[in-house]
Amino acid sequence: MQSNLNTIQEWCELLADLIWSTRQQVNNVTRINTKTIVELRQPHLAEMLDDMSKQVTGLLSTLVTSTFVIEKQPPQVMKTNTRFTATVRLLVGGQLNVYMTPPRVSVVIISEQQAQLLLKSETQAGKGKQPVECGDILNNTGTMEYQPTSRQLSVSFRNMQLRKIKRAEKKGTESVMDEKLTLLFQSQFNVGGGELVFQVWTLSLPVVVIVHGNQEPHGWATVTWDNAFSPPGRVPFAVPDKVTWGQLAETLSIKFSSATGGSLSEDNLRFLAEKIFRTSLPLNTIELNSMAVSWTQFCKDALPDRNFTFWEWFYMVVKVTRDYLRALWCDHLIMGFIQKKQAEDMLSKCPPGTFLLRFSDSELGGITIAWTGEGNEVFSLQPFTSRDLMLRPLADRVFDLTQLQFLYPNLPKDDMFSKYYTKPENEMLKNGYVKPVLVTTLPSYMSSPAYAHSPDSHRNTPSVQSRYMIEF
Repeated sequence: MQSNLNTIQEWCELLADLIWSTRQQVNNVTRINTKTIVELRQPHLAEMLDDMSKQVTGLLSTLVTSTFVIEKQPPQVMKTNTRFTATVRLLVGGQLNVYMTPPRVSVVIISEQQAQLLLKSETQAGKGKQPVECGDILNNTGTMEYQPTSRQLSVSFRNMQLRKIKRAEKKGTESVMDEKLTLLFQSQFNVGGGELVFQVWTLSLPVVVIVHGNQEPHGWATVTWDNAFSPPGRVPFAVPDKVTWGQLAETLSIKFSSATGGSLSEDNLRFLAEKIFRTSLPLNTIELNSMAVSWTQFCKDALPDRNFTFWEWFYMVVKVTRDYLRALWCDHLIMGFIQKKQAEDMLSKCPPGTFLLRFSDSELGGITIAWTGEGNEVFSLQPFTSRDLMLRPLADRVFDLTQLQFLYPNLPKDDMFSKYYTKPENEMLKNGYVKPVLVTTLPSYMSSPAYAHSPDSHRNTPSVQSRYMIEF
């Protein structure tokens, strides 16, 4: 991004030099024509020169206002009373010597409606009526600084905070996380020693303001849909209500891979398609990719028999994979996106001790171990969430359970997971104590012969017990 912006700056500087030189030439000819005696003046030359001067000045104005850009965007999901940063830059600031009068930049937050009015207005912000702010930002002014070596004129806001927010009225099923706002950066640039003064402004990408961490998933749903499907040159911040599955699948793949470092396969995407459409789907990929998905299906309607949406489920899968399962996913040790019934059918045909790892359908951000027991009966362990994996990594939990022998279809467990096992600490702590180790075990009743013939043997989520083992 930095190198690309530097290249664009070089192009803009060349253009600025060309426009400024042209303007000087027009002004020189105008002065010569003014000093020429009336009898020798060319007819209509003064009018032509005046028109040319206006055109060139207009080109310069367009260049200056268009090259006032946000180099580092503010966070698109913004929490109140939390510090955030942003950087703005003028790409022609060095070439036009704007730094000789260091410009001040101010930042305010405005609503989607105010952004629309701002773009519709022919009068730029600063000359006419100021947009109505919808929140208070601390540390929202700064002076642009010039770096001679890089020829960059910019200002970094390193300690901004949104103290409070004024919400717009909601309609129907809208929530506060559906509301898109934007940061408005404004300044005034003097060019040519004050000969020309340009009022400039630029808008950030849309932001969603939250006040609590539990609003974050829906906030990211709004931002993800907007970033992926906003049409070029749109009115702020219009997005389609429906897109094709092919478009959404590409977005989910990018989101998953950028967060976890691993990609989604065609089978993974088909699983996600069946989850969002709530049904089995045709095998024809072209037909599937052309099916329409609505914003409501994406993040409003709860999944069948669940109290959470498709996006909330996917978001928490991405989060737990990013934070605790990245290496295992990238090493293809987690099957992940597979239905419970399909996993049971696959494992029931395998020898006892065969297991696989899949994301839970019922527990947000949960991953479960399904395995084949004696008599080809399939069990599923109560899902592990971030809280569990923080205490003991998944690979170590796989190591703990001696019932697990082969990763589906027939890969020896230790061959696949051993490099992820935590090495035991044999040294005593400095205070002389021995550090206990948390170990995952199955309930003892599952090992008894009578259990296989009891009604409880048919339940597929046996509970998990933990015990401490002292290792010397």
